[in-house]
Amino acid sequence: MAAGYLEILRARHAVRLLVGTLVGRLPNATAAIAIVLFVRAGGGAYSMAGGLAAAYGVANAVGQPVLGRLVDLYGQPRVQLPAAVLSALATAVFAFAGTDPLPVAYAAVAAAGLFTPPLEGGLRALWPSVLGEEGEVHRAYALDAVAQEVMFAVGPLLVTLCVSLWSAQAALVVVNVVGVLGALSVVVSPPSRAWRSAPREAHWLGALRSPGLLALLAAFLFVGIALGSITVASVSYADDHGGDAVYGWLMAGIGVGALIGGVFYGARQWSGEPARRLRVLVALLAVCYVPLTLMPGAVAMTLLTVVAGVFLAPAIACAFVLVDRHAPRGTVTEAFSWLVTTFTVGASVGTGLAGPVVEAGGALWGFAVPGAAGGVSLVVLLATGRVLAAVGGGAVVASSSENDPNRAVEPRFSSGDRA
Repeated sequence: MAAGYLEILRARHAVRLLVGTLVGRLPNATAAIAIVLFVRAGGGAYSMAGGLAAAYGVANAVGQPVLGRLVDLYGQPRVQLPAAVLSALATAVFAFAGTDPLPVAYAAVAAAGLFTPPLEGGLRALWPSVLGEEGEVHRAYALDAVAQEVMFAVGPLLVTLCVSLWSAQAALVVVNVVGVLGALSVVVSPPSRAWRSAPREAHWLGALRSPGLLALLAAFLFVGIALGSITVASVSYADDHGGDAVYGWLMAGIGVGALIGGVFYGARQWSGEPARRLRVLVALLAVCYVPLTLMPGAVAMTLLTVVAGVFLAPAIACAFVLVDRHAPRGTVTEAFSWLVTTFTVGASVGTGLAGPVVEAGGALWGFAVPGAAGGVSLVVLLATGRVLAAVGGGAVVASSSENDPNRAVEPRFSSGDRA
């Protein structure tokens, strides 16, 4: 297992791109908690903090596919770095101006979310040019999914540490400065500077004109709903079983499960059609959500959340492969960004949906939502199986970009851009 991952990390530029992308995405991963802590430190209400965090999230969901399309059109350095700087400047305005006047605060956090650079989609577009072999790229997708879980676990801890050592204002500024440095590390790397999107057909829908991609996005909207609903149901459960500490353990359990599943999934080569494999993974994901409704004691419940998270990272990694195959040529960054946006929107919908459900039926009904959402996701994948199994843009054999002096022919990657 370790040998497979070490082979990827030994590839030239791989560590730099992976670490730089994770660091560059730190402001996005910690935005919600940083905004809430900052507003509360200034005496603001939770409703204000929630509203500002939601404004950031909505703007981020809008900005990711838009910036992803610009990356496909103009390259990574010309879009990613200016976007990171603008996002950091908007956050600085919020940090120093505070919440009075409130419209300025909303405008600042919305701008910060809107200009968050699509580093996640950009990294996945770069993996084929860095690694070359399709099997290694698939393993890199799994490693990427695992690294995300680490970032979303460590990021909030770094913010709270910064708040305790300095202030909530300093946390906002420091995290965003670090994020700009991470983005800079990526965009000045040779693979990022040399990468060019494949020629694309002019179409206002961009990546969304792919039926396979639309089917995948529909399915992962419900996976996002499942995750969002778990966070709310877990709060209700923790209120009756030990408070905030238990809630923290439940959320950590999901992350640990995803880490375990992602590591083992990426450790081997998978044969067969990825669309069929994704159906199996989503089915297992939905099944593993069901035991949460048993609501045993805190220790056993934490173990159940670990199990519930095991198939999350593998499902995401498998989805990356299908996005790459179905993205129309020249839209790969935009396509990956749409997956990020759909997942984020789904989580927000799940959070909003689970609130009334928990109020009406308690934590038990709240934990029934993720299982139901996972089941709907599986139904979507089954109903669109023929579309997902069809040859997408990524399976077309096409010449590499102008950066390849040999003009080698490379099959299988829609991102088929070779530096």
